[in-house]
Amino acid sequence: MVLVNEFILSTANDVPGFKILETKGFAYGLTVRSRGIGGNLSAGLKSVVGGKIGAYVTMMEETRDEALGNLIAHAKEMGANAIIAVRFDSNDIAQSMQEVLAYGTAVVAEKE
Repeated sequence: MVLVNEFILSTANDVPGFKILETKGFAYGLTVRSRGIGGNLSAGLKSVVGGKIGAYVTMMEETRDEALGNLIAHAKEMGANAIIAVRFDSNDIAQSMQEVLAYGTAVVAEKE
């Protein structure tokens, strides 16, 4: 379990120490990001010699965080205070664009 601004997130199907009072339904947060031309050029050069491509790591971390924030906002709109079974999915949209989807089940949970 993780608390993000008093909002409960769990990758499990429950939240230890909490009782699920109501299931609000499927919630998701989606975002798409692209590296600029400079980032793509430097990443291309780095791929020739191998190793970690820091610019892409940073971009994907920021993208994941944005998708998670969008997921929480969607769940709050549904009247939830927690999300269970949180997952991420990621896909290429084009050569330089990446889609990240965060999703889970929005619920109302109460501390036992």
